Amino acid sequence: MAQMLTADAVDFSAYLEETDAAHKVVRASSFVDDVIAYYHAGNALQGAKMPWPKTHANVRFRSGEVTLWAGMNGHGKSLVLGQVVLGFAAEKQRACIASMEMKPAISLARICRQAHGATLPDTEYIRSFHAATDGLLWLYDQQGTVRPEMMLAVVRYCADRLRVDHFVIDSLMKCGIDEDNFNGQKRFVDALTAVARDTGIHIHLVAHSRKKADEHSPPGKMDVKGTGTITDQVDNVMTVWRNKRKESDQQAGITKSATDPDAMIICDKQRNGEWEGRIGLWFIPSAMQFAEDGVSGPSRLLKV
Repeated sequence: MAQMLTADAVDFSAYLEETDAAHKVVRASSFVDDVIAYYHAGNALQGAKMPWPKTHANVRFRSGEVTLWAGMNGHGKSLVLGQVVLGFAAEKQRACIASMEMKPAISLARICRQAHGATLPDTEYIRSFHAATDGLLWLYDQQGTVRPEMMLAVVRYCADRLRVDHFVIDSLMKCGIDEDNFNGQKRFVDALTAVARDTGIHIHLVAHSRKKADEHSPPGKMDVKGTGTITDQVDNVMTVWRNKRKESDQQAGITKSATDPDAMIICDKQRNGEWEGRIGLWFIPSAMQFAEDGVSGPSRLLKV
């Protein structure tokens, strides 16, 4: 079953000090085999995949990177990330979720429902789900604000002791930095990129987008709350957007085209990839799943 990490149960003090990484200056020729592998051994497209096959050739989450997940409040960032983490588990990649806004049991209940593909997972499946994710999924059990130093310590601990591949921080606003403390935000994100680079862990950081005149058009990377250097520092920027206009029309009895998505993930930046663009998704409320087309129904995302 998913393990809980708490400050009372684990001594994070050894991870509060940032380790010095040894950076070497080496000849360019020493990387010849790596460059050959990049083009001729399939290394150009590497990293963990999202759970939607149509994204596999375009977006990957490589080790040692930081991805910013942005979006307006209530647009499903955490729900989308839950399904993404579920996809990591299916790939046998380890992940830890630090959701300071939601109790671990609620986070797990939503992910379990996504995995099962139905409104009410039966008791047998719930137990099987937790058994199948044992050693693959951890939760940092802390609600409320966490000091930036402690958050970094938890990430280092997970990378060092648990060999976690992905760490989700939900969200930046819960990491003890005021919205107008731009220098503090810059230092924290810079520290996250250093930890990711030095340990090989991939960090997923959730941040809110500024409110716009309305929610009918997707925000961009320039709309992320806080200092603009946040998007400059991270490797990837993914924006989650719900099609609120479509939802309003449906409530009014107006039928929309099946090609009009319920939500989108917008890749605004991919430093070590070659693709940027929009990924349309269709929401299945009964399963809390996002499907890659408007035809497919819910499916069992994690076979246990």
